[in-house]
Amino acid sequence: MLNAFKSHMAQTFPELLRDPFLLACSGGLDSMVLAHMCHALQLNFALGHCNFQLRGPSSEGDEALVRQLGRSWNIRCFATRFETQRHLENHGGSLQVVARDLRYRWFQEVLENENLHYVVTAHHANDRLETFLINLSRGTGLEGLSGIPEKRQAIRRPLLPFSRADILKYAQAHNIPWREDSSNTDTKYLRNKIRHEIVPKLHELHPSFLHNFAQTQNRLGALEIILENHLSDVRKEVFKQKGGLVHISIDALSPLRPLDTYLYYLLKDYGFTAWKDVKSLLNGMSGKEVRSKTHRLVKHREVLLLSPLGDRSRDTFPIFRENHLIQHPIILDIQKVDKIGEQGKNILYVDKETLKYPLLLRKWGKGDYFYPMGMQGRKKLAKYFKDEKLSVIAKEEQWLLCSGEDIVWVIGRRPDERFKVSPKTREILKFETSL
Repeated sequence: MLNAFKSHMAQTFPELLRDPFLLACSGGLDSMVLAHMCHALQLNFALGHCNFQLRGPSSEGDEALVRQLGRSWNIRCFATRFETQRHLENHGGSLQVVARDLRYRWFQEVLENENLHYVVTAHHANDRLETFLINLSRGTGLEGLSGIPEKRQAIRRPLLPFSRADILKYAQAHNIPWREDSSNTDTKYLRNKIRHEIVPKLHELHPSFLHNFAQTQNRLGALEIILENHLSDVRKEVFKQKGGLVHISIDALSPLRPLDTYLYYLLKDYGFTAWKDVKSLLNGMSGKEVRSKTHRLVKHREVLLLSPLGDRSRDTFPIFRENHLIQHPIILDIQKVDKIGEQGKNILYVDKETLKYPLLLRKWGKGDYFYPMGMQGRKKLAKYFKDEKLSVIAKEEQWLLCSGEDIVWVIGRRPDERFKVSPKTREILKFETSL
């Protein structure tokens, strides 16, 4: 197995032969064998161990074995302890998900602090099969069927071509010690149930099942790459970045077939799951929207507007003086000038004596109105926005410059008639934004 492992490393993971890495070692069979093979190849690595403090003396024994291994090889060993049970009580969630998140967050910290380039884990062929069956049972797309990737960001998994039987045989042949986790036999966990009850039945049906499955999953992985290349071309045609938003052309999207599948693969990374609602936006009224936990999709005329959910606070921000540059919530430069100079939609000149301090920066609200410059009478902002054909998102992001209750400027769009510079003006203020 060592020769096969060496060949696999040279072909697939040349970076691990060159750069220092952190080897995640639990003290179990798989990670101990991985550590011994990496040591046999004289690779530059450190050990990383997570003690979740869930199994009392057994957890202590796992940590002691990994630390002893590091000492015996004279290599660095990093270990941490998590208050896992307290974390579960305070934050909830499943044990497996919480433990994984804690583990990988700590791994990333070690990489950054210790000048290590990768995290190497001991996932193997059986893990791949078990993950496939878990994803299949829960419902998944092609990415869930493609299984555990060999490489993802800083994670490397060089044992994926090898089975648990291969690993056990190597450990026994080389007298490698390891620790057994008693929870691995508890079939109340889905993965263990699949491991101990379902996978053996599959091997009974076909002795080479694991090998055949690996070949099939490799083909699925290749198909996923082909699909992503195609989707990348589709995104270039359908998605257009404009003004901080993604504009998705409904005319370009609607002819795609099967449409449901395209919608899933184009939008799944933004957290959407209510696919019937997403599809209904294509023929919905302007202003209709669907939200995920992280993003929103809004119908606006002939496009869907995609944007991250952000802070849409209605807080007001006071301005107490002129002749300074405001950096938040928007950039606004306020200067006293002698005369009107350069003009544009992002520049406003006002009669200083018409203003009441403190001025306010705020978002618009129901009932707001102003007196648009060049027009007779007042106009509600809602009607103004409608006439300007602003999207729901653009309206929510619009800032107002106000003097008391009065709107001085719909910033970057239209000033108010009441504050304009006139022949009687004695002092002029210039407001300039970089919107």
